[in-house]
Amino acid sequence: MAVAALVAGIIGFYHYAEYSTLYRVLGLLGSVILSIIIVMQTAIGKSVWNFAGDSRAEVRKVVWPTRQETIQTTIIIMIIVLITSIFLWGVDSLLGTIVKSITNA
Repeated sequence: MAVAALVAGIIGFYHYAEYSTLYRVLGLLGSVILSIIIVMQTAIGKSVWNFAGDSRAEVRKVVWPTRQETIQTTIIIMIIVLITSIFLWGVDSLLGTIVKSITNA
């Protein structure tokens, strides 16, 4: 039923193209709200709502890093990436030189 209400809202939005966009959007929004209400009455909808609530509670428990910690971590990552890229460039150049000398190109 929820899918039917949503599909009816979408079809109505395009079918009544001659009416104001405001009214069409309000009708579409109404069908979305109706679909959500219908879904929330089912066991799956209730379990999704509980999952969202539990997820929100877990996010509140997270200890977020300070600005200074974030900046320091970012700088460390940039340095590691730079060192790794230089190393891989060197290995690639060395292997390219070896292959050229073997193939006499």
